[in-house]
Amino acid sequence: MVKDDLCITVPTYFRCPISLDIMKSPVSLCTGVTYDRSSIQRWLDDGHNTCPATMQVLQTKDFVPNRTLQSLIQIWTDSVRQRIELPGSNSVPPRDHVLQAIADLDSNGSDRFGSLKKVVHFAQDSEPNRVFLAKIDHFVPLLVRLLDNVDDGVEFLEQVVKALGLVLDKIEDREGLKNRMLKGEKQRCLDSLLLVLQRGSSDSRIASARVLKFIAVDVEAQLLIAEKEDLVTELLNLATPEKDSALIESCLASLVAISGPKRNKLKLVNLGVIKMLSKLLLSESNMSAAVVEKVLRLVETAASTMEGRKEICEDAACVAAILNKVLKVSSMATEHGVTTLWSLCFLFRDCKAQEAVTQANGLTKILLLMQSNCSPHVRQMCTDLLKIFRVNSKSCLSSYDTKTTHIMPF
Repeated sequence: MVKDDLCITVPTYFRCPISLDIMKSPVSLCTGVTYDRSSIQRWLDDGHNTCPATMQVLQTKDFVPNRTLQSLIQIWTDSVRQRIELPGSNSVPPRDHVLQAIADLDSNGSDRFGSLKKVVHFAQDSEPNRVFLAKIDHFVPLLVRLLDNVDDGVEFLEQVVKALGLVLDKIEDREGLKNRMLKGEKQRCLDSLLLVLQRGSSDSRIASARVLKFIAVDVEAQLLIAEKEDLVTELLNLATPEKDSALIESCLASLVAISGPKRNKLKLVNLGVIKMLSKLLLSESNMSAAVVEKVLRLVETAASTMEGRKEICEDAACVAAILNKVLKVSSMATEHGVTTLWSLCFLFRDCKAQEAVTQANGLTKILLLMQSNCSPHVRQMCTDLLKIFRVNSKSCLSSYDTKTTHIMPF
C-alpha cells in the first residue's frame, strides 16, 4: 500500500459536530443541523435544550433520521474500504506475495484476515493460480485447520470456505480431505460450514455446499454429514424457490450426494424434503434443467422409502408436477420422473398416485413419451404404466358421448 493511500480526507459534513467522528446514524434536529444519534441523545439526556452547534433553543427535542446523508456516508466508506483492501485497482498479488500470505496464516500472523483475502483474490483470478495453490503441500491442510476453529467468526470462515471451494476441483486426494474434515482433531469443520450456510453471503454458502458435496465420497462420509441434523435442515431451507438459482442447485447437489444410505433417505423425508421439492416443482420461477434434474432425482430417492411414497401420494399436485416435467426438461429428468411414477403407480399400485396421474391427463403424456426418443428403460416403464391406466382410459371412453365422427388411424 503506497503512502498516499493512508492519507484519507474525511468530508467535514460526514463528521458529527459533537464527537467529530464519522456519523454512524445521522439524525437532524429541528434547527436543521445533523448529529450522530448517540452523541445528540447523550447531549439531550444531560438536560440541554439547545442545539449544540447554533445554541438555538429547541422548539422540540425530536429528531429525524437523515437517510440521504447516511447513504452518502455508506457509499464513501465502501469506496475507501475497497481502495484499502485492493490497492492498485483489482491488481492480483504476485505468487511470492501469496506464498508469504500463506506463511503468515500458518504462523498466526497479525493480519490473518488480510492474508486470507489476498489468497482468495489470487485464486479467483485464474485457473493456473488455483492449480498453483492446490499443489502447495500444506495449503489445503492449513485451510482445514482454519475451518476446524469455528470460533474465528463467520467473516473469517467465509474466506476460508471460499478459498477451499476455489481449489476443490484441483485436489487429487479427495479421501484425505474427507478424513481431515470429518475425523480431524477438533471435528468442528461441519460446525463451521453450518455457520457459513446460516449467516454467510450467497457466494460463501454456495462454496460451503460444494465442499459438503466434495467430501461425501462414501457411505461413511454421507452418514457422518447427515448426523449433523442442523446442517441438513439448513440445506433444505436454502433450496427454496425464492433463493438464488445457483445456491439452490448447490444445496440440492449436496443433498443428492448424502442421500445414498437408507438412514439418510429417511432423515431427509422426516426433515421435510418432500414439501421442499414440491414447492420447487410447483414454483412459477424458471428453473434450470440442472435444478429440475436434481429435484426429480431427490423425489425418486424419497420414493424408494415407504414414508416418502406416502407423503408424495398425499400431494396430488406434486404427482401432477412430476408428470408435467417428464417431457419438458431433459432425458435425465425424464428418467427420474418416470421412475418415480412407475414406482408409485405400477410397482406399489398406490391408488391416490394413479388418480392424480389420471386427472393430469397422464395417459396422453405417457403415450407421447413412448413416441419420443426415450431410452429403452423408460419405454419399458411407460409400457408398464399403460397397463395400469388402460382400464381407466376405457371407462373414460365409454362415458364419452358425442356425435362427432372420428377418423381412426387404422
